Amino acid sequence: MNVSSFAVYSNLALKRGALLDETCPLEDAPQQRFNPYGFGKLKQEELVREYAASYGLPYVIVRPGYVFGPGKQELNGRVGINTFGFFIQINGSNLLPLTYVDNCAEAIVLAGLTAGIDGEVFNVVDDELMTGRQFLKAYKKKRKFFVSIRLPYVVGYTMCLFWEKYSEWSKNQLPPAFNRRRCAAEWKGNRYSNRKLKDRLGWKPRVPMEQAMEAFLSQFESNGEQQSVEALKR
Repeated sequence: MNVSSFAVYSNLALKRGALLDETCPLEDAPQQRFNPYGFGKLKQEELVREYAASYGLPYVIVRPGYVFGPGKQELNGRVGINTFGFFIQINGSNLLPLTYVDNCAEAIVLAGLTAGIDGEVFNVVDDELMTGRQFLKAYKKKRKFFVSIRLPYVVGYTMCLFWEKYSEWSKNQLPPAFNRRRCAAEWKGNRYSNRKLKDRLGWKPRVPMEQAMEAFLSQFESNGEQQSVEALKR
């Protein structure tokens, strides 16, 4: 069993709004995305496949999307970036590949126990996915006030392009933390599917999205721990 990530995918060849599923290509130039986490997950998968080929070891790869839940308060970069003193959200209409922590854990266990799926890959996302705008709006209602601005995707992509080109021109005087590959991967806006996970493993998200968000957001209240437990019991 190898737990990977959506960070291994490249959606450069996909149109906005196209489906990103298990058949989509992996990132072929991770160094250009400037994402150590994604680079590490790609190498992890590569090692798993090498050992499987060399030693005949069975394996299954599970790729969770954006895992969220109580205990994880910071926002994922797919929602936006906290930099320059305020929070920047690019696009906002892009769907987030959300999976609640309990639902994700059940999918991983199922993938590890189900027979006849050696060598298969499964994406893990929940039903009723939210957009970045919806998620940030719900989040801001529970957190102390902070400034956020929303930029259209084309503006964000152009800014990432200039940042990337300046980094190249200055010989990395300014690290290419923002670049076109990252912009596309996190904010381009694609659709996601859990169909394979449901069909092959019989999985379904036990915690609905509304209930999952209630449990996630309750941690920001004074008695959040107890409320998150009560939210999951309902």
